[in-house]
Amino acid sequence: MTVSQAQNIPVQLESRIQQLASDAPTQPWLNNQQKQALKAEIKQLLKVSNAQLVAHYYVDDELQALAEETGGVVADSLEMANFGAQSDADVLVVCGVRFMGETAKIFSPEKTVLMPDLEATCSLDIGCPADEFAEFCAQYPEHKVVVYANTSAEVKAVADWVVTSGNALQIVTYLKEQGEKIIWAPDRHLGDWIEKETGIEMIRWQGHCIVHDEFKSFELEELRQKHPEAKLLIHPESPASVVSQADVVGSTKVLLNAVQTMPYEKFIVATDYNIFYKMQQLAPNKTLIVAPTGGHGATCKSCAHCPWMAMNSLQNLRDCLKNQAPEVLVGNTIRTKALVSLERMLDFSRQAGLIAPKQS
Repeated sequence: MTVSQAQNIPVQLESRIQQLASDAPTQPWLNNQQKQALKAEIKQLLKVSNAQLVAHYYVDDELQALAEETGGVVADSLEMANFGAQSDADVLVVCGVRFMGETAKIFSPEKTVLMPDLEATCSLDIGCPADEFAEFCAQYPEHKVVVYANTSAEVKAVADWVVTSGNALQIVTYLKEQGEKIIWAPDRHLGDWIEKETGIEMIRWQGHCIVHDEFKSFELEELRQKHPEAKLLIHPESPASVVSQADVVGSTKVLLNAVQTMPYEKFIVATDYNIFYKMQQLAPNKTLIVAPTGGHGATCKSCAHCPWMAMNSLQNLRDCLKNQAPEVLVGNTIRTKALVSLERMLDFSRQAGLIAPKQS
């Protein structure tokens, strides 16, 4: 048994992840008049608070559109972090999941960072408890600790490097060239893909994303037979049997670019389906098909859509601006330690041309 195989998530923790996903509240249905009234109120509150919306591609399309209309940003976690760090707003409102709010606060301790719901979490975050991970890392003091952005501030404080799906391959390649040994956490599928792409062998923590983990190889093969002309776009958090079928593997930004620039009319997309809002905006004439998941029929809470991303709504966004709560807080000791690995990531990404240069 290899070290990486020995680090599977305990059954109790896996059960907790599934229970939290199942318990994630659904948002009430709103008619168009109610939506328009909420949007108008949110826009006014943003002005009064000198606030900007920082939204992920996986939240509801109404929130993505609102961020764009009000001078905020819709982005992947790497661009979200960079935008928040350089924003001149007094208040950042992060529409996403908790680790994104924590990252914004780490970069901008002087700003008020709000989230519509602090209970919006991530299975990768839950599946990598900071205390247990620190003990695990202590067994390998000669290794560089590389953690995915989908982790808590406490885990980032243990790390030497933080990465996202948009820069993980480049950073691990750089570390390999430097002769470094690596501990990787927490996404097992992303780690597997990086190992195959770079040829490096990492000691891996075995977490997973409950959305991307559900994409299924056999069902995908059947769907491709029905649409042989469609190109397959896959996020590397998916199982290897799914990734191996892809025409393009990459971060949300890479997948968006593929739809926009590739000379094909139809795409099967294996990531959270809320990315379709931005994909259709960039390539309105393309046909997009959701990749099949394992799922549980009508009771499925995560099939191709993160149940915690779905906790962000127009209503609780309005409420958090109105009440200036809930606020994301990160202790100074943890913030200072986590900032080192995060700044290292951003500095590398700027030098590699993955994100815009730092504003003077």
